[in-house]
Amino acid sequence: MVRIIDRPRPEDIVVTYAIIGSGAIGTALARQFFRNGVKAGIANSRGPQSLVDLVGELGSTIAAIPVAAALQADIVILAVPFAAIPGIVRATPGWNGRIVIDASNAIDFPAFTPTDLGGRPSSEIVAEAVPGARVVKAFNTLPAALLATDPKQSGGRRVLFLSGNHAEANAQAASLIEALGFAPVDLGKLSEGGRLQQFGGALPVLDLIRMG
Repeated sequence: MVRIIDRPRPEDIVVTYAIIGSGAIGTALARQFFRNGVKAGIANSRGPQSLVDLVGELGSTIAAIPVAAALQADIVILAVPFAAIPGIVRATPGWNGRIVIDASNAIDFPAFTPTDLGGRPSSEIVAEAVPGARVVKAFNTLPAALLATDPKQSGGRRVLFLSGNHAEANAQAASLIEALGFAPVDLGKLSEGGRLQQFGGALPVLDLIRMG
């Protein structure tokens, strides 16, 4: 059964997890949510009807919802281009401590080089766009093709890194990563771990398996 939710008011659509972005990373995450039976909403700028094929393939645990509704989720995953984030989140009236997971990478195209952020961690800039939210950097270091595959490999689990300035938010993000079958590694605050995770840092594209 295909779940398309585009008629009710956004505030009447309640989801715990929402993925904003249906490109390679957003779709990979939706597949992992479905694979592990974790309910989530997915949204994009083109509207729920553009997601009919994807949610039809994945099944009833994944619902296509408007962006406005996705922005009200308890945990919002931003799987969109870094430069698009301010425009997407600016209409949100208040975050009130909700968790925003930044899965973006600050990349200049077509050069495919790190965006010059004046030495600042990219997720600190994302945090400024979502005042009142607790931002966690995660899901951005693995290529989408790997992120979409079964994280159980060779007797272990594929590693996903995370960082953030709020220990409880980090713990919730780590629990989600565990629920999706990956092995979370908490790198601490955004000023430390975030720098390692962002494009141009030491960890993007690094494919590690935690054994046991």
